[in-house]
Amino acid sequence: MAVELVRIDDRLIHGQVATSWIRTLSMEQVIVVSDVNAGDPLQKKILNMAAPDGIKLHLFATDEFIEIYSSNPIKRKTMLIYTNPIEVLRCLKGGVKIDLLNVGGMKFTHGKERLSKSVSVTSEEKEAFKEIIEMGVDVEIRMLSNEKPTKLASLLT
Repeated sequence: MAVELVRIDDRLIHGQVATSWIRTLSMEQVIVVSDVNAGDPLQKKILNMAAPDGIKLHLFATDEFIEIYSSNPIKRKTMLIYTNPIEVLRCLKGGVKIDLLNVGGMKFTHGKERLSKSVSVTSEEKEAFKEIIEMGVDVEIRMLSNEKPTKLASLLT
């Protein structure tokens, strides 16, 4: 498997992702897994414009990605980007292998609990993170590739 990084970032592809992660890790493709964004042709255009030159971009709904993943091995150096842990958990339960989950930005909005400066969660997202960790996935918060990671488990109560 050539998945180099699995990240949650509700901003999807933006400056930090493009420069700190995609370029630093010499990614060849980015796969965005998001039920909300997969059905939005405008979002797909925006993502294609945000992706660095030479990077292949794919946008799939969660169930579609699980189906594709199970029958087509990923061969290119790939970054998977999700917007939330609920879809990550669905992928794990669907057979997608994830050893390390990097959490970048999950913005604070009304009704969310702030776990760190950059990560805020609903109660459902918090429970999804707990289940992901219980499944043996190492979950870290780290905005940039050169920062020291914080273990998300240490912030869950």
